[in-house]
Amino acid sequence: MNSTIPDLRNEVRQLADEAFHRKLISGYGDGPNDNEYQIVFNGKPRHFSLEHARSFLQNLIKQPNFN
Repeated sequence: MNSTIPDLRNEVRQLADEAFHRKLISGYGDGPNDNEYQIVFNGKPRHFSLEHARSFLQNLIKQPNFN
């Protein structure tokens, strides 16, 4: 899937919001660069590319022990 940066950022934001409400992550937000996103996982802020953030969040949400 070819996504524009705003579309990809919006998708990541929605996934992060879902993960946050499920208490899988403790925070999230835009990264310092247009193509980065920050996710707070296990108490540590981590910067991901948008593509990696999407993959990370999708996998986290899919894990059966977290649902």
